[in-house]
Amino acid sequence: MTVEIQQLPYDKEYVSQYSNKRNEPKWMGDLRLQALEQADSLPMPKPDKTKIDKWNFSRFTHDVAGETITALDELPTSIKSFLDEEKEAQNLVLQRNHTVAFASLSQTLQDQGVIFTDIFTAMSEHSELVQKYFMTDGVAPTENRLTALHAALMNGGIFLYVPKNVQIEEPIQSIFWQEDLEAGLMNHVLVVAEEGSSVTYVENYISHNQTEASVANIVTEVIAKDGANVSFGAVDNFAPGTTTYLNRRGVAYRDAKIEWALGQMNDGNTVSENITYLMGDNAYGDTKSVTVGRGEQKQNFTSNIIHYGKNSEGYILQHGVMKDKASSIFNGVGKIHNGATKSNAEQESRVLMLSSDARGDANPILLIEEDDVTAGHAASVGRVDPLQLFYLMSRGISKHEAERLVIHGFLAPVVKQLPIEAVKNQLKAVIERKVY
Repeated sequence: MTVEIQQLPYDKEYVSQYSNKRNEPKWMGDLRLQALEQADSLPMPKPDKTKIDKWNFSRFTHDVAGETITALDELPTSIKSFLDEEKEAQNLVLQRNHTVAFASLSQTLQDQGVIFTDIFTAMSEHSELVQKYFMTDGVAPTENRLTALHAALMNGGIFLYVPKNVQIEEPIQSIFWQEDLEAGLMNHVLVVAEEGSSVTYVENYISHNQTEASVANIVTEVIAKDGANVSFGAVDNFAPGTTTYLNRRGVAYRDAKIEWALGQMNDGNTVSENITYLMGDNAYGDTKSVTVGRGEQKQNFTSNIIHYGKNSEGYILQHGVMKDKASSIFNGVGKIHNGATKSNAEQESRVLMLSSDARGDANPILLIEEDDVTAGHAASVGRVDPLQLFYLMSRGISKHEAERLVIHGFLAPVVKQLPIEAVKNQLKAVIERKVY
């Protein structure tokens, strides 16, 4: 279907009523209406070499309730497998469709001033703080039509705030469960780490709509103030019926660090953009991502690190496996602005193709406006190395098992970065299921 804003069944009256229903502050209601008014005149995103004009971004159900639970034991096994059940305390928010089904934050973190809650509670209880960062430093509502629709129809997400000098040792986790087959997720994830703080945050997206059409329009903003460290892990696992738009942004100030470990395992058409702005001197950004494409799905992934600060460092590593008739574009962009002297931009994109009809394009891009810098890139697209298979098979391993080991080894640089063991094992299981 051709996407036109007029086809959306949600008008100004609906948006106003929804905002009032959620008891949102006036600034959020105004932002929603302004974004809706502007959406029609804004262009769609234009991912390189991927036509998305006929993808479904407008056919979904916007407001779907989900059941709450009182204990994690009530969850099905498919959801519990993402949890570290050996640990009693869970710093966790579980969103079921558009309802917060479970939320927990340790008393220790609460006493330190850490805020970890759903986005609507955050807007109600910490309105000025959320307003300060919501779609201001990272993603603008007017960036394109899909960001405008996100701002207008945002129906879920979380807010994580870490005060100055607070060091969080245990990972913080969110699970977003698209349980209803047509429930559209317009999630907004906002992570703010104040000066000298550190946090590890991991999120999981899960759905089961094999044929029913729906949408995931996800915007993530990570703000790392001076000297802050943020480690962000994610496993995206939307089913074939969900068309996914992911827009993840990080802003790192002086001496700050943002590290991304992204397992992008969707089975539906996906366009994903991950940008890290290294605003301050000595800022550091590292993006690692893996994907497995199968069937006839089309995907476009762009990882972009933009250097403004001096002595800033940016590293991109993208590995993808394509099978059947799947096709994916991998863009790695490192940009060093004039004045960002002594900066370093490095990137690597590699794609394995398991069938003759599969396609993967790896496009390394360096945009350098400064002389006194270091920059480099590497890219490769090819089949499984027959020499590696021969070596393993000569040790008595079957061809099937040898190919399996090579693929897991190829994706390991990202998989091993996920900080929660249960999530890491779940990603390995998803890879196993998608490849075989």
